[in-house]
Amino acid sequence: MPIIQTDFPGLIIFEPAVFKDSRGYFFESYNERLFSANGINTRFVQDNQSKSSYGVIRGLHYQLNPYAQSKLVRVLSGSILDVAVDLRTGSPAYGKAFALELSAANNRQLFIPKGFAHGFSVLSETAEVMYKCDEFYNKDSEAGIIYNDPTLGIDWKVPADKAIISDKDLHQPTLLNCKNNFVFEQ
Repeated sequence: MPIIQTDFPGLIIFEPAVFKDSRGYFFESYNERLFSANGINTRFVQDNQSKSSYGVIRGLHYQLNPYAQSKLVRVLSGSILDVAVDLRTGSPAYGKAFALELSAANNRQLFIPKGFAHGFSVLSETAEVMYKCDEFYNKDSEAGIIYNDPTLGIDWKVPADKAIISDKDLHQPTLLNCKNNFVFEQ
């Protein structure tokens, strides 16, 4: 089964079947019927793509309700450590971070539901990341958590002296002081 449930409610790993031959490979990166059959009834409205160099840490970002976004993240080239932090009050995983290596080689994808902060670090020389969103970008609902929050203890797999972080991301609040209007619903 290409859908793997994590210990974080709603956070799902997708491992598509990859068909390889002498010409290359083929796989379905998204199939609405498969996702729907596994309880993911998300209508995606926007695709985002970025390219970053080794050591870049992006995040931790999210949009507040009513503009919160679910995301389906995958890597087109290179390798990243993808991180999601559960911000849903009442969730059994509230305030915990989940990390998974996504790469062009392993073809894994991570479905991140609304109510999570998201970020990634680049582990390869460069990486191209693409993610589908189920809500349009809304600048006024932007929020974030500082990447090195000590209560989260995330190991980004990048040495501190090699980390490249935007000024915006260096000035995010901690988990304890972040904006949050998410509530866990089963």
